[in-house]
Amino acid sequence: MQPMSEKRKDIRALSPQELTAYIINSGEKPFRAKQVREWLRKNSATSFDQMTNLPESLRRKMSETFDFPAALLADKQESKDGTIKCAFHVDGGKVVEGVLIPTTTRMTACISSQVGCSLACKFCATGRLKMMRNLTLGEIYDQVVTLRNLAQSHYNLPLTNIVLMGMGEPLLNYNNVLAGIDMLTAEDGLNIAPKRITLSTAGIAKMIKKLGDDRVKFNLALSLHAANDEKRSKIMDINESNDLAALTEALKYFHEKTGQRVTFEYIIFKDFNDSLMDARQLADFAKCVPCKINIIEYNPIDDGEFRQADVEKTDAFAKFLEERCNLIVNVRRSRGKDIDAACGQLANKNKAALKA
Repeated sequence: MQPMSEKRKDIRALSPQELTAYIINSGEKPFRAKQVREWLRKNSATSFDQMTNLPESLRRKMSETFDFPAALLADKQESKDGTIKCAFHVDGGKVVEGVLIPTTTRMTACISSQVGCSLACKFCATGRLKMMRNLTLGEIYDQVVTLRNLAQSHYNLPLTNIVLMGMGEPLLNYNNVLAGIDMLTAEDGLNIAPKRITLSTAGIAKMIKKLGDDRVKFNLALSLHAANDEKRSKIMDINESNDLAALTEALKYFHEKTGQRVTFEYIIFKDFNDSLMDARQLADFAKCVPCKINIIEYNPIDDGEFRQADVEKTDAFAKFLEERCNLIVNVRRSRGKDIDAACGQLANKNKAALKA
């Protein structure tokens, strides 16, 4: 993997026209551009050396001209429930994590968008890591390719869904995330339907509006976790600058522009946000746009101040929303807790990170 430099452009960020122009200016036939693009997308190459049907002189010249940042599998752990957590080396010796989550109906890749995170949500282990850098579009793409291959090799099943719910805040890496999704959904990429992809955000109002302006076709999920500002601000610092009123306005704008239903993610904590009054506040907030609600079991982190809500209260909470408020509700049970792969637990507890 080539070291990154500000002066050298990522080969995977070139448009078809830019790549063709480079090939011609290098004295090669235009068809070489198609070969390179096939290696980058269809064949999911992660280095110039893998492009074996290209002249060695062209491969060498490209390696001297362009960067090729890639996310390379460095370590993996398998949970007793079949969940597989992967550690990926990215440029500079840094590590990010992605997770393959198998269920009876889905095979989901949970991927990261940043190395670390700057938001420091109180309940999230990733927030305890410092924010190091954004991932490139190729590094986002590489995670999906690896997890797709694991789905095939371990379970003989295709990948069905992708969620950007791993490390980092996707909307703080907007351009690379959208470029990565474009690569995943392109016919000459992985050709994954946008409706199979969900971007989860902690809630950056202006960027949610930008998603609407860009008429995105993938799904949007908001990590809500409390439906009043006082409680939400206690656990998510971002609520101080993106409160519920601002998010309501942004979500309405997003829905008007895209016509899409929004998902509200709600981690339920013992004796904090698990009462029926909390459920009523959530139902009132959810009226702002057509939506569904995912209630998520809390996964404890080291020295965390929160605890998992009782099963009885979780079920009563969900029942109230469904039966009294006529909302679509799913209760998501934890997967991969024994390997720190569950929601909110990604904190680079793996051999690759310890060696980095």
